[in-house]
Amino acid sequence: MRGFASAAVSQLPVSDGFELALTRRVARADAPVSLLDGMTEKGSALALARAQVAAVRDDPRGRLGLVTRTYHGPTGRAPRHLPFRRAALSFMRWQERRGVLNPLDASPPGSVWWRAVNERLLRDGCESVALVGGMAGEPSSQAVRLWLEFIARPTARNWYRAHNASIVGAYLEHRALAEAESPPERFFMNVALGRVLYAHALVGAPRLALGRFAPLARVLGDPRLGMAGAFLSLRRVLPNRYPLLEDVETYIAAEQRLGRLLDYAVILPRMQQVYEWSAEELDEPRLLELARDGSPTYAWPFEERHVWRSLHMPLVGRVLERATRPR
Repeated sequence: MRGFASAAVSQLPVSDGFELALTRRVARADAPVSLLDGMTEKGSALALARAQVAAVRDDPRGRLGLVTRTYHGPTGRAPRHLPFRRAALSFMRWQERRGVLNPLDASPPGSVWWRAVNERLLRDGCESVALVGGMAGEPSSQAVRLWLEFIARPTARNWYRAHNASIVGAYLEHRALAEAESPPERFFMNVALGRVLYAHALVGAPRLALGRFAPLARVLGDPRLGMAGAFLSLRRVLPNRYPLLEDVETYIAAEQRLGRLLDYAVILPRMQQVYEWSAEELDEPRLLELARDGSPTYAWPFEERHVWRSLHMPLVGRVLERATRPR
């Protein structure tokens, strides 16, 4: 773990509102469960986090309320952390709109895989705030340690490290569930992962992400600003309903032009490098198992890598690819 030990939690600035206090609670009428409910009860931060996630498992709006609550901290006041919820909600809202977070007995039902990935993100966030709030226990994963580092030092790069560590951890943990999804859904799982890793590279490795336009990268990728939503929200890429019933080629052809240019002219040409950089940045070497020779392979056969190559790249796409080539 780079530059952070669990003892650093006791040194968090009081002005941030992440004081080590258990007596105040976040009071939000639109959220179904308080982040501090049960904090004075016996048990670990992880146990509390699991209970909080379980309480909103079949309530998509409740999930949004819970992730919002984590950015308020254990006392309800965290002005330096609150702006980062914009990116977190951007990533979750399109999931909620698509219906992938719906209960499994709903009509139509949600996605077992997307629900599990979302729960891992929620659980890691809740556990980290509970630990800062004084609950017992050690961080249960590398992702939680990175969330604690973000809480101690809320920068754009630290937010991406924590957020993407939770996402990558969930992808790796739930590969078997991913295999049960339809081919187009598995295709877009890879698109989503590539997008969030690339957004992180904009902030952490700007030359890799944008080549000669590196000075613009940190602004484009800052999760506190609106531009990051173009990478983290897939509403212009994914169809707005779940499940996907057509074949992959149909959805690729229907993809919004700007999204297609971003994916095929900018992200895919540097995909292998982004995965390699991310594996080191997140200290997660297993991430390298999810790409091969520049083609994403999460629940996707390498033999069908043709879907990651555009046969009819428009002139503007070729120019964009050349202009942003990594240096």
